[in-house]
Amino acid sequence: MLYAKVTEFISINPTSIIATLLNLLILFLILKFILFKRVNSVIENRQKEIADSFEEADETKLHAKELEEEYAAKLDKAHEESEAIMRDTTKKAQERGDKIIDDANREAREIIDKAHTEVEREKRRAVNSVKNDITDIAFDVAQTLVGKEISRQDNERLIDEFIDNIGESDD
Repeated sequence: MLYAKVTEFISINPTSIIATLLNLLILFLILKFILFKRVNSVIENRQKEIADSFEEADETKLHAKELEEEYAAKLDKAHEESEAIMRDTTKKAQERGDKIIDDANREAREIIDKAHTEVEREKRRAVNSVKNDITDIAFDVAQTLVGKEISRQDNERLIDEFIDNIGESDD
């Protein structure tokens, strides 16, 4: 009996198989037209979003690379400009220093020339003062020696000759 029950349970019923297959086919068609279209639509939308995201990421990466190159170029230009400014500033400072030195040398020459002029003037004053003193002394000595009065012109002529002779013997 056990065998009869097992065969009854396992028995193949073609109507039942056809009905099951038809149910499966109808269910598949319903799912295909209703569910698969929506699922495929969602999958396609998602694939499109992913593709757009990748495309956007590639564009962003390309833009970032362009910005990086632009930044590097600007940085190089800034370095070149700073070096040019430094060279220019150094050159101006050197020129300014040279001008200051030239001005100082010129002023020193002027001071030396003024000092030489002043020394010459003082020397002439001293010589003239000594001449006047010698003239007065010689005039007094001549008056006492000669015992008479010598004219001022004669006295100056004698003194000038005396001083000229003194100047020649000093050289």
